[in-house]
Amino acid sequence: MLRRLFLDHPASVGESYAEHFGVASRFGVRMVVGGVGALIHGVLPFACKTTGSRTIAALHAEMVAKRSAKAAAETQVKTVEYVI
Repeated sequence: MLRRLFLDHPASVGESYAEHFGVASRFGVRMVVGGVGALIHGVLPFACKTTGSRTIAALHAEMVAKRSAKAAAETQVKTVEYVI
């Protein structure tokens, strides 16, 4: 049960528990900072004009790049030709 709760998802994205904790924490902090920037922009329209959208775009690009790298690695493993 504990394995399913704490290890299955990190393993599914190619990370250990500690690695996943670090990546998820970093993403969370960046989302909070982007959200605060968006809130500031809501009150002061001249401030933080692109903070929220830049944060979203950067996080999305990072996730897509990681998924692409994982898919490429899995494809490479499946298509390795053995020469004897």
